[in-house]
Amino acid sequence: MAKVNIKPLADRVLVEPAEAEEKTASGIIIPDTAKEKPQKGLIVAVGNGKKDEPLTVKVGDSVLYGKYSGTEINVDGKDYLMMRESDILAII
Repeated sequence: MAKVNIKPLADRVLVEPAEAEEKTASGIIIPDTAKEKPQKGLIVAVGNGKKDEPLTVKVGDSVLYGKYSGTEINVDGKDYLMMRESDILAII
């Protein structure tokens, strides 16, 4: 997990998406054009939460999120997703 110089605001979190699967369980290699967007990742930064709603996730948590959740951003050549905590489905 890399240290990033971004501080999300309110109930937002910064997620480092997991790498897309390179091959199937049976060993078939998946070409780049057929890879699905990953739906899990690692939280690398969190906001302070809302006044009446503290965040339930923390830096280092591995999470599942919706397929089209978040806004893609690039920091120092690395891709991340900025999303609201409500877009996170589960901590795994």
